[in-house]
Amino acid sequence: MLVAYRNVNQLWAFVLTETLKRLGLTCAVICPGSRSTPLTVAFAQQVPHIEAISILDERSAAFFALGVAKATKRPVALVCTSGTAGANFYPAVIEARESRIPLIVLTTDRPPELRDCHSGQTIDQVKLYGSYPNWQTELALPSANTEMLAYLRQMVIYAWERTQIPTPGSVHLNIPFRDPLAPVPDGTDFQFDPEEFFTAVTNTISTSYSPLPTPSVWQNCDRGVIIAGVAQPQNPENYCRAIAKLSQTLQWPVLAEGLSPLRNYADLNPYLISTYDLILRNQQLAKQLAPEMVIQVGDMPTSKELRTWLNATQPQRWVIDPSDQNLDPLHGKTTHLRISVDTLDTRESHNQNSPSEYLQNWCVAEAKVRAAVDQTMTTMENLFEGKAAWLLSQILPPETPLFIANSMPVRDVEYFWRPNNLRVRAYFNRGANGIDGTLSTALGIAHRQQSSVMLTGDLALLHDTNGFLIRNKFVGHLTIVLINNNGGGIFEMLPIAKFDPPFEEFFGTPQDINFAQLCATYSVQHELITSWQELQRKLNSLPTQGIRVLELQTNRKADAKWRQENLGKFA
Repeated sequence: MLVAYRNVNQLWAFVLTETLKRLGLTCAVICPGSRSTPLTVAFAQQVPHIEAISILDERSAAFFALGVAKATKRPVALVCTSGTAGANFYPAVIEARESRIPLIVLTTDRPPELRDCHSGQTIDQVKLYGSYPNWQTELALPSANTEMLAYLRQMVIYAWERTQIPTPGSVHLNIPFRDPLAPVPDGTDFQFDPEEFFTAVTNTISTSYSPLPTPSVWQNCDRGVIIAGVAQPQNPENYCRAIAKLSQTLQWPVLAEGLSPLRNYADLNPYLISTYDLILRNQQLAKQLAPEMVIQVGDMPTSKELRTWLNATQPQRWVIDPSDQNLDPLHGKTTHLRISVDTLDTRESHNQNSPSEYLQNWCVAEAKVRAAVDQTMTTMENLFEGKAAWLLSQILPPETPLFIANSMPVRDVEYFWRPNNLRVRAYFNRGANGIDGTLSTALGIAHRQQSSVMLTGDLALLHDTNGFLIRNKFVGHLTIVLINNNGGGIFEMLPIAKFDPPFEEFFGTPQDINFAQLCATYSVQHELITSWQELQRKLNSLPTQGIRVLELQTNRKADAKWRQENLGKFA
């Protein structure tokens, strides 16, 4: 059936959005503005096939889109007007690259004749994000002829593919439009058959990897460890089973980062080591447990103790990850195997003897240190920050999506998160490790998903309070467990903490915010939590809609002192 178009911009925007819809796009986050009018109208017309969500603040919008993409494992489109609007997407574009999250960034622009002449709201948007996108280009000006529409269709198909292969990330399309921007007749009279035109749109993404045999050298080593690093796999259970199979085949322990799904599928892996950061603080144990070989799955864990130990022992290492990135920040004796761990051919070993003394030593150390940690946390009544992570690992409803903010929360999860079988789905922005967009990302993860939880400090939340503006668009529930120690607790762990001034003003940076009043401004529910029993009751079952903040007020300096005095004692 022929469809007539009377406006070239609207025709162009229709082809772009319809191509994305047929490729599988289900969500577009749109920031208000004039130059983006054709795209905004076109996306609005794609509802309900594509959910179009309007968000005022561009930085917040970009992190919300990042959160949706993390949760759905699908590309999300991000739209803005010309000028500095697109510059506010930059932190999320960086995070998308470092975290390998697919985003389609659509910045609209003035046409070439209105650039470099002080026309309003115009900056140089070509290659705006430097080397961070997987691919970037500027599209041609809209044109009402079949050949140019076919060009546009192909550019969009290629952009879709490049958000996902060979490594997920963002693509940036800069899209110029001439006036009139509103969908009014502009002299165009173009007819075409959409059904015939869009038969060329097929989703050709393939993620098959050639399986490699397990190097026999691994099976001949009884002093090896597997390090399961920071990971947000598409299928966490398959991922955990694959690592468990590798561990049992080789009879090697698995050092599981707090942000690895392995700690939330603990029953799958008998050789799981969750307290390695604390174990390695004992110098005698660290020497006794020095490995000859290491298999690292995914990114290197957060633990500084682990990195120092690997640097000191210099084992032969293999990194298993399907991306094309260098995942060895230690620059050691490392071989990258560019495959997914669940496609690794772990052939059963013919040598199925009892566990080696080396493996037994790891398991004994884990059992003793884990018991010491659990006993300490169980009897602790005061509101110590680290206990929040320990408690969450046991009381969250099964399969709860949990977003963990950077700085101290992510480290407390590393130290204290107890292995469980709750299948909690942990999310985080550990690509660039920044505190940008923390709240917005968490809302994106929770949007139209199971009721979700965020664990954050006060500074990370305050850095993104514009995220609360999403509340009217947000569908679902997010509980924010706020550790309010009035400042940057992580800096208390650094040598600069001994120098005050300037420490408190320039590093601790207390903001003295009344969070009850802040939440009231945004009509967000707020409750001050004064005991661990109260927190447990509030998390026992989660609401199904809205946003609430559960605030725990803690003592930043006392908690830092406790960590410094006690973390080294557990082992």
